Amino acid sequence: MKVCILGNGLSSLTLAKALVNQNIYVELITQKKNLKIGQSRTLGISKSNIDFFKKNIINIEKLLWKLKRIEIYTDNLKNEKLLNFENNNEQIFSIIKNHELYKVLEKDLSKNKYFTKKHLTNKNLSFVYNYGIIINCDYFHNFTNNYFSKKIIKKYNSIAYTTTIRHKKILNNIASQIFTKRGPLAFLPISNTETSIVYSVHNSTEKENNISELIKKYNFKYEIIKIDKIDSFELKSLNLRSYYHNNILAFGDLLHKIHPLAGQGFNMTIRDIKVLMNIIKDKLDLGLPLDSSVNKEFEKNLKHKNFIFSNGVDLIHEFFNIERKTNNNILSKSVQFLGKNSSVNNIFTKIADKGILS
Repeated sequence: MKVCILGNGLSSLTLAKALVNQNIYVELITQKKNLKIGQSRTLGISKSNIDFFKKNIINIEKLLWKLKRIEIYTDNLKNEKLLNFENNNEQIFSIIKNHELYKVLEKDLSKNKYFTKKHLTNKNLSFVYNYGIIINCDYFHNFTNNYFSKKIIKKYNSIAYTTTIRHKKILNNIASQIFTKRGPLAFLPISNTETSIVYSVHNSTEKENNISELIKKYNFKYEIIKIDKIDSFELKSLNLRSYYHNNILAFGDLLHKIHPLAGQGFNMTIRDIKVLMNIIKDKLDLGLPLDSSVNKEFEKNLKHKNFIFSNGVDLIHEFFNIERKTNNNILSKSVQFLGKNSSVNNIFTKIADKGILS
């Protein structure tokens, strides 16, 4: 049994590793021989997804920086804490550097007998007939333009700025997010001397120096030694209307992109991998071929859940966007009050960890 994966990003490699672990042959087709991964980009992975990753994909324990608490603040409440997510001082989230995870997956796959990698241009499409299913993670492939162009897109009129701050050593296992008047700013620890920054700025035409000053303004914890080079990208969300075309399945960021404020983008992809692998295992256990029926079942299981989850994240963004535009703290106080209810807090924490289960 052989599966084709298009693209050479983190979603592609993660899915490929999950498949070869089940002794499924994977041919990865990429248009670029070398993919550049930004040094400042990090991923947040929930506890349940870390457990799945270590058991079913690869052990990344050495790459993780574990967080025991996530604190939420807002400009309208000054230094008062808005929300606090924790679980009896246990790990609730982990941060990992994109380029380090990519290297580990790439190195492991290069030595796996079930994995091969090919470089083909967009012009060579005859390979489509060689596979029962093709999983497309390549945003720039012709298949994407031909079959997956219908999507629900929302532009946030925001730019996300990412960097890493180097600071004096502290016990650094608490992440914080501040909903500033310019947009959400996240401080994500990656060691006792380094913290990753993601700052989503509305209507931004900011220069790097201005972003550095804004980071310093809202920093209340770290003695900053250096701010690394700042990268940026435009923010938008999307949900694909159709998950597959015949034997070609869209996957990863092609299916869904969400605002980074909740740190759930890659978590959604890991949950998608869980569902896809269960469908594939069931087919193989029954002696059935891997064909378009896999794609059909995948869409049926996940499309509505992913749409609801994506819109839930967007709702959080819109709520704080309204709050950002006012000088009134009534909305913030209401959220603060709800957050003190342990049952409500537990529900929010569970959804952030495991997504929508049913």
